Amino acid sequence: MSTPELTTYQQHHLRPTYDHHVGYLFAPMVRASQAHVVMLTEQGLIPADRGARLLRGLHELWTDGAPAPAYDGSFEDVYYLVEKRLAAACGVPTSQLDVQLARSRNDLDAGVFRMVLRGQLIGVLDRVLAAGATALEKADRYADVVITGYTHRRPAQPTTIGHALAGYAEALAGEAVAYADLLDQLNVSPLGSCAFAGTDLAIDPARVAELLGFGGLVTNSYEAVAGADHLVRVGTLNAQSLATGARLARTLMDWLTWRWVVTPGDFTQGSSIMPQKRNPVVLEHLVSMAGATAADAASVLNNVGAAWWEDSNNATTDVQVRLWDSCDRTDRFFALLGGFLAELEPLEPPSAAEIVASGATTTAAADALTRHGVPFRAAHSVVGRLVRAGAPDTWTADGVRSAAAEVGTEPLTETAVADLIAAAVRPELVLDRAQVDGPGAAAVRAQVGTLRGTFDAVAERLAGVRRRLADADAALDAVAAQRAGR
Repeated sequence: MSTPELTTYQQHHLRPTYDHHVGYLFAPMVRASQAHVVMLTEQGLIPADRGARLLRGLHELWTDGAPAPAYDGSFEDVYYLVEKRLAAACGVPTSQLDVQLARSRNDLDAGVFRMVLRGQLIGVLDRVLAAGATALEKADRYADVVITGYTHRRPAQPTTIGHALAGYAEALAGEAVAYADLLDQLNVSPLGSCAFAGTDLAIDPARVAELLGFGGLVTNSYEAVAGADHLVRVGTLNAQSLATGARLARTLMDWLTWRWVVTPGDFTQGSSIMPQKRNPVVLEHLVSMAGATAADAASVLNNVGAAWWEDSNNATTDVQVRLWDSCDRTDRFFALLGGFLAELEPLEPPSAAEIVASGATTTAAADALTRHGVPFRAAHSVVGRLVRAGAPDTWTADGVRSAAAEVGTEPLTETAVADLIAAAVRPELVLDRAQVDGPGAAAVRAQVGTLRGTFDAVAERLAGVRRRLADADAALDAVAAQRAGR
């Protein structure tokens, strides 16, 4: 129902935008204002007593925990709500405030958006690291559980649960590095750029950046408020990461259907009509979440591409809701996927006979011949004739020799024939494969060790970001209290 006191613009844009944004923006706007006022006071740009009054008022806003008021049209947005509440806390009219001296809503918004996204990405990276650790633990544990690997939805070659999960862990490792790099790129301060051209006042933007935990400053003040590449990177990295995770979810659906692995009870829902069924719909949700995140990324790209190369709501304010939702969804995605993997364990992996019957061992059989000097194409032609004649478990030494003669190879030795037949009927031989990136059990466990090193390095980078932010919080609290006379 519309509110008569509000204009159409207020009802249908300002109020819904405020309702969504206030929970994200109010606290970091207050925090950024504390750092700004400390800097203004240290630089002698406002008198110490006025700075102290502002800092006492900002401290009250920072600590009072009062819920955000309903939007009533008496202020335009969260930015003006902060000024309204700060004036009340200071006991002065808004006309007596200095908090916006040498600052614009442009650079404040740009800085606060980075602060919000920084916090969200820290949470996302935590989830990625946790999911990666779980995938590696399962890869190590199930490095000797042989299954049929698929290509193009058809049985292809024997592999292991451990090999498949280590592969996904490597994708997660790359994503973890990308998120850590993105945090570094994002964690630079635009504050001090004002509208876009800076100010003639002797401000110290580096001091504000230090007090807010930023790692440095945006180099150019125009880019600081007009730039949106960092926003695009957030949306697209989330979409990329979830797309890869959704592919694993699709594969896990098959594993569950084929009863290769246990269906984790905590991740199922019951059927409304069939009492025996427990549906692992979480995997369907993961695929849907990936699609929604791709749509968010597309929305960000479309809005940024539709904006001018200047401060523009299209490329900044209007894309925030999509990015905040994207980061929240990404956080939940990896919490769900990591939790699912934590409960994953084998149930009835395919038997050797099932793997052989699928034809998945035929490549290994052909390769066995090549180790005895048979040319590659001839070896595969021999195996092709054998496959057309019957399943691998029906092959005989005489049949192998006959197929080789038809192809025109040199007569095969008994050892070559025996090796071909063994490779064809013993898929477990893949566990002995020495290739370092392959499915051999020792190789997979070595891969796990290498990937753990990557995750550990990213975890240390993330710990460094947290230390920087904790140190900045402590420093800002201390100097603000001192300047406020508290």
